[in-house]
Amino acid sequence: MKRIINEVGDKLKANDYKLTTQRQQILEVLLESKDQHLSAEDIYTLVKKKAPDVGLATVYRTLELFLEHDIIHSVNFGDGRKRYEYGHSSSGHHHHHAICLNCGKIIEINEDLLEELEKQVGIDYNFTVTDHELKIYGYCGECNQNNK
Repeated sequence: MKRIINEVGDKLKANDYKLTTQRQQILEVLLESKDQHLSAEDIYTLVKKKAPDVGLATVYRTLELFLEHDIIHSVNFGDGRKRYEYGHSSSGHHHHHAICLNCGKIIEINEDLLEELEKQVGIDYNFTVTDHELKIYGYCGECNQNNK
């Protein structure tokens, strides 16, 4: 974690920003929750446990700063809440999400399932694909079990 924090600090410094204590605390929450998809409010709640002086506006501003500098990326699952994950959106590897319509569980799918489709779209339509996002909706194993 320390290596990532140093890298983020260097990246911000190169762009004339500082990794303040509050920004670092927000980054730490994202790193500690890397398998979750946290909203700004979720992040705020977790940061408040460590640093009661951090305000919600600071969390929002920091998330926008991190997005702007490709430190995190955001995902919208159609529930009206933007979720955040640590990681670079331009890293070349995409992961996808399976979303349970009953309980809201979000399962990450790490295989890049659309690589061949991107290539074909590029060829067939003379189109340069820069990004994609795949969301699969259905029911998780636990909800399937409960509905039987």
